[in-house]
Amino acid sequence: MLTEPFTAAIAEAEQIITSAPHVQTDLDLREGYEYLAGSIQATLRLAWAYDKAFPYFVQSTGPYTKMGLDNPDTLYFHANLADDAEYLVSGERGSTRDLNFQILNGDYSPSDVPDSLTAFDDRDIDVAPDGRFQIRFGPQGDVKLGKGAAMLVVREVYSDWATERRGTLRIERVGAAGHAPAPLTDEQLKKRYEVAGKMLKSRLKTFIAFPEWFYLNLPVNTMTEPRLTPGGLATQYSSAGHYRLADDQVMVVTVPASDAPYQGIQLGSPWYVSLDYINHQTSLTADQARPDPDGNLRFVISERDPGLANWLERTGHDRGYVQIRWQRLSRELESKDGPTVEVMGFDDLPDALPFHAEQQITPAEYRERIAARQAAVATRMLG
Repeated sequence: MLTEPFTAAIAEAEQIITSAPHVQTDLDLREGYEYLAGSIQATLRLAWAYDKAFPYFVQSTGPYTKMGLDNPDTLYFHANLADDAEYLVSGERGSTRDLNFQILNGDYSPSDVPDSLTAFDDRDIDVAPDGRFQIRFGPQGDVKLGKGAAMLVVREVYSDWATERRGTLRIERVGAAGHAPAPLTDEQLKKRYEVAGKMLKSRLKTFIAFPEWFYLNLPVNTMTEPRLTPGGLATQYSSAGHYRLADDQVMVVTVPASDAPYQGIQLGSPWYVSLDYINHQTSLTADQARPDPDGNLRFVISERDPGLANWLERTGHDRGYVQIRWQRLSRELESKDGPTVEVMGFDDLPDALPFHAEQQITPAEYRERIAARQAAVATRMLG
């Protein structure tokens, strides 16, 4: 059977899920199986989009194919490259807050993070008044492909989900237009199923191990100072942490509203993926959050509803990850730009928050917020 390598990999992948060290509850296991289903979808798609002679952009992660603490505010795309070929990337710049490009020399593995060979955003390219742009990658191109270049990653980053508009994106290998790839052989199909199986197991092992590298060595219920995001993005800083809270506890994260074009906070599950950001407020951008009069954003991570605009819902997760990102920066961030964290009892919030009254929100207003999230994600995921 041609599919046998992949079906065998699925059985091994299930064992990786059920034996993951953080699995402690039925919720952990149910989410693990959901994560497995999304990973199966993703790796099959990626294995069939691997042709470097006739590449196209694939959505790397999304609401149902999550990995690597995916940012709810970002659409991720990638295409595979040969380092000795030339490629033309063209499109139309949307109105999203950031559009950035990155060349990697490989993929993530359980023991390593791929090197970033080049990273830049659209401020470094010529964008016409109508939003159109064109970038040539390769030996004679605008952007040189370094030795080992294997993947082009493109990110579109939203801050106001309701109003910002998607752009368009296309890649072609120079000289391939008008030609077609040869029909697939049985051997090639078998190889693709083998590759998909290897990718599936590697993907799961990698992002189970990933938090050990960057999060779990930090004290619980703290966040780091702003630092350049691991992986080499040119204009992104992040602050990372992990939480563990009882149901009568809350974590208040206070951070200055930044002058960066994009600033956002999100929660992640023990599987190192975003929580449900469509039907719950598990993330907020600076545009979505309600700032306090002193210029700070105060986020309340809580299982119980505190009746506040900047509530981040735990959705049953008593432990997980917290990340703040700043993007499209034009300056280095300092410790004063970063967050402070305080854990307190749920009933202490009214006295502890200096602008508690200004942050209050009615249940009806909160439902309107959720409805707006649902509509915005449905709209931007088309296409």
